[in-house]
This record gives sequence, C-alpha cells and structure tokens, in this order.
Amino acid sequence: MQPYIKKLEVRWADLDPNFHMLHSRYYDLGAYCRMSYLVEKGITPVFMQQYNIGPIIFREECIFKKEIGFEDDISINVKIQKMNHDCSRWSMVHEIWKDTNTLAAVITCDGAWIDTKLRKLAIPPAAVLKIFQDAPRTDDFMFYQKEE
Repeated sequence: MQPYIKKLEVRWADLDPNFHMLHSRYYDLGAYCRMSYLVEKGITPVFMQQYNIGPIIFREECIFKKEIGFEDDISINVKIQKMNHDCSRWSMVHEIWKDTNTLAAVITCDGAWIDTKLRKLAIPPAAVLKIFQDAPRTDDFMFYQKEE
C-alpha cells in the first residue's frame, strides 16, 4: 500500500489574525485530501452519480500540535484506520506535516456511504471496497468487530 500524500501551499486567506492557519482550514484540507484520493482512484462525481452514492461524515476531530504559518511547506496524507468488511462504514486519519518533519495536526473522521436517492446509509459497489482494501492504513488499522 503506497502512501498517499498531497503537498499544499498556505495562502494568505488561510491565516487568522494571529498569522497562523485558521482552525477551520485544517478540516478543509482533510476533506480536500480525502476527495482527491477517491477521485484519483476512480470514485469521481460521475461514478457517485451513476451509483447514487456519496460519502458522509459522522464525526470529525482535529488535534492541533504545531502552528502552521504563511511560508511553511505543508503536506497531508490519508490512511484508513477502521472499516467494516463491506466498507459501508469507515474511519480515516490525516496527518498534516509542516516542513517535512514536524507533525502539525492529526484529523480523524468517521464516515459511511449514503444512497443519494433514498437518503439512507448504503453498501457501496465492489469497486469502492477494492479501493478501500488497497488504501494506505494506519499502524493500528482494524476491521470493526460489530456495527458501531
């Protein structure tokens, strides 16, 4: 499983009055990384419309460790931490690194797939399961033991 890493720039608009990155921007970066990964692996908006599915988030949490400023080089990764065997529910972790070697934040989110027509939780197509099975994983990866 190859790591998935996106390199990003901090824009002036990303900063708060204290000249470090806005807290909400970290969540935006996590969503951007998640969706970039899915799209690059073939779970595009067209694919999701074809199968009437979309990802939803139940919980998202960020642990802030170090400030990120305007001239910092940043990168973010995505790893699967938990999932059930049909991939209908999952947890992902994003690590945001600055200047290559400083862990600035860790985002954890719990999600699932929704049927966009029925507006109910759904089991995704086999192609989605394959992508999640092949995705980078955290060191403590596990399958859900029961429905959580």
